[in-house]
Amino acid sequence: MIDFNPYDWSFHEDPYPTYKALREEAPCYRNEKLGFWALSRHEDVMEALKDWETFSSADGVALEFFGPSASAVMSFLAMDPPLHDRIRELVSKGFTPRRVQFFESRVRALANHYIDQFIDRGSCEFVNDFAGRLPMDVISQMVGVPGEDSEMIRRWADLVVHREKGQPGIPPEGAQASGQLLNYFRDLVSAYRKAPQDDLTSALIAAEIDGDHLEDREIVAFLFLMAIAGNETTTKLLTHALDCLHRFPEQRAQVEADPALIPAWVEETLRYDNSSQILYRTVTRDLEMHGEIVKKGDRVALLIGSANRDPRVFDRPDEFDLSRDCGALASFGRGVHFCLGASLARLEATVSLQEIQRRLSQIELDRGGLVRAHSGNVRGFAVMPMTFRKSMQLTSR
Repeated sequence: MIDFNPYDWSFHEDPYPTYKALREEAPCYRNEKLGFWALSRHEDVMEALKDWETFSSADGVALEFFGPSASAVMSFLAMDPPLHDRIRELVSKGFTPRRVQFFESRVRALANHYIDQFIDRGSCEFVNDFAGRLPMDVISQMVGVPGEDSEMIRRWADLVVHREKGQPGIPPEGAQASGQLLNYFRDLVSAYRKAPQDDLTSALIAAEIDGDHLEDREIVAFLFLMAIAGNETTTKLLTHALDCLHRFPEQRAQVEADPALIPAWVEETLRYDNSSQILYRTVTRDLEMHGEIVKKGDRVALLIGSANRDPRVFDRPDEFDLSRDCGALASFGRGVHFCLGASLARLEATVSLQEIQRRLSQIELDRGGLVRAHSGNVRGFAVMPMTFRKSMQLTSR
């Protein structure tokens, strides 16, 4: 009998055998104890992501964020149209592709700043020394958080997504950190409303469509979303990228020989072991799926990680292949909820890995020292020790 429990940490160590069993034996699975259904096949997941009228996001996208209050911390991620469309369109006025691309040079500078701090040691703990710092620094610079506050924001964000082993729900420390983040961003919005700067927060304050502006609480919710989703997922993406490549030596040799393959490295990592494994929806009507009756109001887990390994779509799905066509990725969603930060995540990952490959060689992970993060829907490493040598032949930046 299949037992799928997102709070079972043995599942998070390697969820893919469970996903395989679900796809073949229980494509519409019911967890009675926790009260949710799970869809595991690529077609079902992608259709549910697209069908916002049936699979509503209004109660939140994590099992814990249930109810109308979800949008206070998840912004338009926890909304359906037309409210979703209004907020997203206004936010897009500030979060433009041009603004994202402007940050390429800053991401490269940050990457080299952190590499400079550990390169002479020949070793580092990749999460604490690089992957856990760079994404939050990028977000902090983008939204106008003073540099000295970036580490504090990262610490709060980590607490918000952390879950205690075997315990559903948000730990007290996570709830407290959520309040601290919200209060911090309220003060930030208030400060920039009085004295606008050249940053995303000020751009959001000024965003306007036919006389409509974002309210302070709406800007605060989006900044909270940026701090949580934009930080945690990119951190995990970077750790997965190193882990994937070092588990497949032939693919590693290809990237080392040809840095032009780094974007493909990022895309295949997003497929093979994506950070966001699960998104939740609430069903707005009764429906039948794979012989099961899902009732109006039921919660449904969309297993992104399983969809990305579905052999109906991806040939040899359990192999890491840089030549693979990743056009059918489920990682950034589909339809109205397609991830607004997808281009920023790809930019951060690509530039970071370019600088890591350019400056470090013979990277080896201490596999005995790897520690996975505890989270209900995000998969990745909390600790990643590694050794390396300085590259003898550096290309120009």
